[in-house]
Amino acid sequence: MKVEFYGHVLQYRNIQKEIDANIQQVLSSSQYVMGPMLLNYAVGVGNGTDAIWLALMALGIGPGDEVITHPNTFFATAEAIWIAGAIAVFVDCDPKTKCLDPAQIEAAITPKTRAVLPVHLYGQCADMPAIRKIADKHKLRVIEDNAQGVGARGDRFKIGELSDAATTSFIIQKNLGTFGDGGALITNDAGLDARVRILRNHGSNARNVHSYGFNSRLDDLHAGILSAKLPHIDAWNDLRRKWAARYTAGLKDCRHLDLPVELAGYRHVFHLYFVETKKPAQRDLFLKFLNAAGIDAKTHYSIAIHQQAGYPWGKGARVAGSLTHAEHNAACCISLPMFPELTEAEVDYVIEKVKEWDKAQG
Repeated sequence: MKVEFYGHVLQYRNIQKEIDANIQQVLSSSQYVMGPMLLNYAVGVGNGTDAIWLALMALGIGPGDEVITHPNTFFATAEAIWIAGAIAVFVDCDPKTKCLDPAQIEAAITPKTRAVLPVHLYGQCADMPAIRKIADKHKLRVIEDNAQGVGARGDRFKIGELSDAATTSFIIQKNLGTFGDGGALITNDAGLDARVRILRNHGSNARNVHSYGFNSRLDDLHAGILSAKLPHIDAWNDLRRKWAARYTAGLKDCRHLDLPVELAGYRHVFHLYFVETKKPAQRDLFLKFLNAAGIDAKTHYSIAIHQQAGYPWGKGARVAGSLTHAEHNAACCISLPMFPELTEAEVDYVIEKVKEWDKAQG
């Protein structure tokens, strides 16, 4: 059996009429950029990376300022800090959730610290109440990198409720993805919303009136596709949770793997279903075994940002304390196929092969 990692075409076929209708509406409107599909409270931008650095810039965070995040995530999180001209400060992740560990934040704060940037990694929410409490104590801004957690929530909070802004990516691989790239910034701060709208559009909110800005706008075709998909996101996430539960039940007795943890009361949306080998030396051999069996497993993210060649690429960066858990996660994680359109047979085949590998380890 061959099990793909993504189900983009299957998803399109399932709601093809809705997507095609929105595309036709945009094509017939002649407004392909900044048109009616973008009339909402989220600021549509070119991609998820832009959403983060535009948020930072709109909050006045730039050269000489420090932003705290963690390094076992996609490079774009730190890259956005550097694009804004700020200094990336890396602290360790929580050993269970792999998200930013609130217990590590306070020791990393200096007079230069201006913001905290937690990532809702793999679809699990970071501990936002704890992060917000620390941020309030030290008068820091909070920006959530929610590229992987659309539809997720915590036990006492929703994403965006305890931050200055939440950003997201709409690249096709995400739980809510378009046929290309895109992103958005969501905020309850009217001033921040207005500043980002001007920054993303050449510093302009009126024709022929400009200030310094950028060109980062979500095209209406993408907005139309996303608008067709959005009503289905909770049902699709429910299916992701169903397949995650099936994986966990089938793999719970594996001796050489650690499985993802969902915190009590949280809604994990499993953008990725990752497992960790007990030892880093096992990871690549395990991945090769799965790929050879027809399973399109992948690694996310296999080298922590601060361990990549050339770090920090001439940019401002600082490691605050031990990064043991983040480094282990990066070195040991493998993502199993995860998308709503999976079948029981496909999931069970993956489970069978994972258990076969685990048994062979002795």
